[in-house]
Amino acid sequence: MRVVVTGAAGFIGSNIVKGLNARGIDDIIAVDDLTQGDKFRNLADLKISDYVDAGVFYDMLTRGSFGQIEAVFHEGACSDTMESNGKFMMDNNYTVSCSLFHACQKRGARLLYASSAATYGGSDTFREDPSFERPLNVYGYSKLLFDQRMRRECGVNFQNSLASRIGQVVGFRYFNVYGPREQHKGHMASVAFHQFNQFQSEGKVKLFADYGGYGPGAQMRDFVFVDDVVAVNLWFYDHPGVSGIFNLGSGRAQPFNDVATAVVNTLRGQRGEPALTHEAIAAAGLIEYVPFPQALRGKYQCYTQADLTALRATGCDHVFADVQSGVSKYVQWLAGQA
Repeated sequence: MRVVVTGAAGFIGSNIVKGLNARGIDDIIAVDDLTQGDKFRNLADLKISDYVDAGVFYDMLTRGSFGQIEAVFHEGACSDTMESNGKFMMDNNYTVSCSLFHACQKRGARLLYASSAATYGGSDTFREDPSFERPLNVYGYSKLLFDQRMRRECGVNFQNSLASRIGQVVGFRYFNVYGPREQHKGHMASVAFHQFNQFQSEGKVKLFADYGGYGPGAQMRDFVFVDDVVAVNLWFYDHPGVSGIFNLGSGRAQPFNDVATAVVNTLRGQRGEPALTHEAIAAAGLIEYVPFPQALRGKYQCYTQADLTALRATGCDHVFADVQSGVSKYVQWLAGQA
């Protein structure tokens, strides 16, 4: 059966295509906007049946131009948390997603879509409940509004169930995803990606200094390896009887210092040098702490940790990589690409 992946040339989208290919699924319609042409590299080694520009895809899907579609993995969005153009953000992340939902309903296709942990914003509790949803920027709000729309459209039985009138609809609240195929994201690429390049070019990595009551590099995030994100997406693809909005993180908060330590030690290991503790790395000047940017003050989550209770209640028991193992694997991949 045919599958659609929007944002297919992007970070998570291309990894989902890769995961589908690993299962022998290649009747995949890849949807994206290749104005940034070098994103083609994320698709060059993958198998798809067609490529459709995002500007025309949604109308074509509504008209039934692609025949029977089994499922749509909707990863296409503006994910720049620094974007201040609210009209642009809402058009891309909310309006387009609403159109896609109605097209899927009309064509009988399942919808698995990217939400974000940015919906929680200033909250200190990360559970899929409206009382904890407090976005700090228009990106987070655009994702929250679509989640709210799905709750309204899909009815009171939406969470952790399949309402027969709508078919499967699943929203994934991604936490801090890192891994292969994110090189095109520029400043929005993961800290692991930037630190790999910093260490290669400068012999040290950079982190924010103290902010928000946290010491240098001690702000904590739920870092999740992209392979784990793909695995959970495909688990829901295999379980069409489950709908709802679910956190997709490791369930484990770790400081940015852990990422830096994993990057430095993996690259040191490739040079035949011994691993160091974080304290030894800092003492050797291999980490530089830079002042916290003024533009991020009041808009930055200093702590995130996915509550996986709802995810586990579905029966999904996927085991997530910790920072040490996931970042090490990623850095080895980056080194191989270089």
